[in-house]
Amino acid sequence: MNTPRSAMLLFGCLLLPILAIADSTPPTHEFTLNNGLKVVVREDHRAPVVTSQLWFKVGSSDEPPGQSGLSHALEHMLYKGSSKTCAGEASAILDKLGATHNAFTDRDVTTYYQTLQPHQLGVAFELMADMMSTATLRAEDFIPELAVIQQERRLRTDDDPDAIAHERLKRIAHPASSYGAPVIGWMHDLQRLKADDLRHWYQTRYAPGNATLVIVGDVTLDKVKPLAERYFGVLPAKSFAVVTQPLELAEPGERKITLHQAIPAPRLILSFNVPSLASAEDRRSVHALRLLNTLLAGSTSARLPKRLQFTDRLFSAIASDYNAVYRGDSLFTLTAQLNLHRPETLDQAQARIWALLDELKTTPPEATELERARTQLIARQVYDRDAIETQADNLGALESIGLSWRQMEQDTQELSRVTPADIQNAAITYLTRQRLSIAHVHVEKSHE
Repeated sequence: MNTPRSAMLLFGCLLLPILAIADSTPPTHEFTLNNGLKVVVREDHRAPVVTSQLWFKVGSSDEPPGQSGLSHALEHMLYKGSSKTCAGEASAILDKLGATHNAFTDRDVTTYYQTLQPHQLGVAFELMADMMSTATLRAEDFIPELAVIQQERRLRTDDDPDAIAHERLKRIAHPASSYGAPVIGWMHDLQRLKADDLRHWYQTRYAPGNATLVIVGDVTLDKVKPLAERYFGVLPAKSFAVVTQPLELAEPGERKITLHQAIPAPRLILSFNVPSLASAEDRRSVHALRLLNTLLAGSTSARLPKRLQFTDRLFSAIASDYNAVYRGDSLFTLTAQLNLHRPETLDQAQARIWALLDELKTTPPEATELERARTQLIARQVYDRDAIETQADNLGALESIGLSWRQMEQDTQELSRVTPADIQNAAITYLTRQRLSIAHVHVEKSHE
């Protein structure tokens, strides 16, 4: 079917100003200290604040069997004292300055960040340089902190039916890679972690050459570089364990798990094994998957919500998720909750989703539909620039998976090249039963 010229002109007019904004790269600089620490500085002078993020290339995917949760536990312990601070003192200093600060651990990274006034940046640098090189990691501090982490797992995972379902599904969705273990760790592994395990992890992973320092905000290279040299440049270079890329079987075969949980309505999760930006042989296919994700369920007007939630009312909620920024392979996931007022089973609901996916395999989307998805995706990236923390997140994530931060500046143009045929090919190649993991989550009898 040919797209009306007026519609093409309309979407072109909508997209052009967004493309212009997305292509305007803020001044961004990079340099590497003699000890191997890479520093990326992005200037954003719209507000008198700066965010400092220290990214280590170590996460849950690097942990050996039996020690899941090690990276996250070490993140907690880094605030328990170093050569210059007592337990909790670094946080207290940043709180007194009015800074926003925290840390997080993911599959590939552990990150520490602070957002504060530009003239306070040296304080953040001094605290982080000390913590990354002289953390005490005492056993007497680890025992109570481990209890805190175990309680965090109970609250965020064990007591959350959604979290349990996704955790169990990820385990079967990654039969060949280390991405199957939860970031927070399995409870039985947390119960046997020792302070010595953390010390070894710290000594072999927390090295300047295994980290990236990202600074975004009201600063200049001339202001940041001397501070980085002063506080981080004095740290000695040291060897560190080289990470491997978690790769998955191309076609592991269809896998299924059935759960019964305390939920209000049955839920269906479909996950497909797909590549990421770092693992794909052809990144164009990854950008096609990103746009396919938006096209399927990126908004209330997308295909799945429009037809199965708001028109047919088969589902009360439906969403899709695809994160392309991983060191290894990723998952393309569809999640849906059945409408209690409809009699369909999970098998029938799954068949309805498959029918819509098969439509894309036989008929590519119309140009107007693709342009709408493309505009939505690029617009979100433009809005992300309003937050210096989000800018730093994107820069640091790319650097930490082995790509350059410059990939972010090429992103808009690469998305603009994706065609309807690319979307169709992505659906044919990746949305197959040989790549599929399924979770059927039923309502427990006591909750019906």
